[in-house]
Amino acid sequence: MTGVRIAGTGHTHFGQFPERTGRDLFAEASDGAIEDAGVERGEIEELLYGNFMGEVAEDQGHQGPLMAEVAGVNAAATRYESACASSGVAVREAVRNVRNGEVDVVLVGGAERMTNLGTAGATKALSIAADELFEIRAGMNFPGAYALMANAYFEEYGGSREDLAHIAVKNHANALENDHAQLQREITVEDVLEAPPIAEPLGLYDACPISDGASAMVLVSDEYAEANGLDAPIAITGTGQGGDRMALADREYLARTPAAADASSEAYADAGIGADDVDVAEVHDCFTIAEVLAIESIGFYEPGEGIAAARNGETTADGDRPVNLSGGLKAKGHPVGATGVSQVIEIASLLTGEHINSDAVPDAEVGLVHNAGGTVASTTVHVMEVVE
Repeated sequence: MTGVRIAGTGHTHFGQFPERTGRDLFAEASDGAIEDAGVERGEIEELLYGNFMGEVAEDQGHQGPLMAEVAGVNAAATRYESACASSGVAVREAVRNVRNGEVDVVLVGGAERMTNLGTAGATKALSIAADELFEIRAGMNFPGAYALMANAYFEEYGGSREDLAHIAVKNHANALENDHAQLQREITVEDVLEAPPIAEPLGLYDACPISDGASAMVLVSDEYAEANGLDAPIAITGTGQGGDRMALADREYLARTPAAADASSEAYADAGIGADDVDVAEVHDCFTIAEVLAIESIGFYEPGEGIAAARNGETTADGDRPVNLSGGLKAKGHPVGATGVSQVIEIASLLTGEHINSDAVPDAEVGLVHNAGGTVASTTVHVMEVVE
């Protein structure tokens, strides 16, 4: 079974671009990835593309062949949809296709256009990742859902809004100089605690912004990289996926995310490593409580112990377990279809020393990406390593 290398990456700025279409955004990201990889477009054998709300935001379905067209790629193209984990799933499938020898060169990416809908429209569009019959009809949206999860966590394990505030402050600090980031501004714990509430106990600064953007990568087999002399020192060595019941009311746990635990266990086994081997991670922090649930589910902390990690300086840039050095979804932004691939790109650049925050992890050789859909009803986890 062949290994899978990252040959090139491309990334738009994440932000508010209501005038730009999804195809425009993906054209920029895919052009960057192909140019960075140094491969001919005719060598690309398939496109795997993540997008969640194209039908709602742009009245556009069947986006696979459309995005292949704007990327200048004449190859089979498939859109993957798994809510906010859409391009995470696309990465997983791309890795498997290269590994099993079906293809040697793959373009994988994602994009989302959201801000043209406005805050209310985007919130409504995002809500369709919840259970329509038992949640959406009752008025559930994702701020409310994650507020329920936060309150359940506080009831079971303890913790406070101030603990969550330290996560927001940390991730904003990490985003300050990241050119991809939407919110490049410093905030304080007091800013978070005094911000308007959106769903108690969560306030405005506990939530990621509504974002537009795109990301793309060219993945190649070991053999192709060697035969073509490609500079591709980062490999995706482990991949996993997990699932859970759709509606929160049907879950065994509200204060844990078993889908992420299952995905990480599979990814660790696939890569032949454990949680303690990971030097740096990007996790899905759509809300501050989501980072807590993530770092516990991927095995960095036992249940109930992750809540104080940022406050204690353990997951900060200078901590023992740096998490979300990109700024995370919280500050880098969250154009949902682009997020999973974007997270992989951030870890790759951290491991090669090319990221603005690479100095925080100068000896890092193993990274992890955790990408979740909805209230973590679906999750992918990828392990990445320096292989030279």
